Amino acid sequence: MSGQQDPIKVMVVDDHPMWRDAVARDLAEAGLDVVATAGDGEQAVRRARAAAPDVLVLDLNLPAKPGVQVCKEVVAADPALRVLVLSASGEHADVLEAVKSGATGYLLKSASTEELLDAVRRTAVGDPVFTPGLAGLVLGEYRRLASDPGPATGRGDEPDAPRLTDRETEVLRLVAKGLSYKQIAERLVISHRTVQNHVQNTLGKLQLHNRVELVRYAIERGLDDE
Repeated sequence: MSGQQDPIKVMVVDDHPMWRDAVARDLAEAGLDVVATAGDGEQAVRRARAAAPDVLVLDLNLPAKPGVQVCKEVVAADPALRVLVLSASGEHADVLEAVKSGATGYLLKSASTEELLDAVRRTAVGDPVFTPGLAGLVLGEYRRLASDPGPATGRGDEPDAPRLTDRETEVLRLVAKGLSYKQIAERLVISHRTVQNHVQNTLGKLQLHNRVELVRYAIERGLDDE
């Protein structure tokens, strides 16, 4: 393999056969490994478990089981799986519901093939990818959720709160500000891989499953304002 990385394994889920085939073909022609496709929600969950893709490109409007439910189930079964929603809807409620279900990114179907390829590659390494205008909406929603009192969690008496290293806290703060791993690596003058390792370690310590939960954790503690 001459040191080359394996191609990203992608699965495409959409109930329109022509659209599904076109997206799968574009991804395959760009060198990605399309390991499965599915046309409804039940099929998507079943095939995702069997094919173990790195990235699931998911439409929300599916028969048999809605896309947000598919997202919840596949991420619960495999927390390492990244979900990129590719939807015709730019409705804010749809975007927020998808993110809360565990989606890493949200792209409108009006995106170009190049934008889709870039989004899949960035999603594969854990970067949140949103159609322009939606990223601010998502971050705003995190802030709103974080400022809600919600159920009492006894903030002051957290004797077992996990201890993060200074560098992990620094990375977490930049994640909360919405920076990509690449931007964090450049700012801290460390490698992209090191940033990923810090994030994975932090997820493990905090018992969180994905970057979305990590951002919320950070904002709840005011790290994005520091």
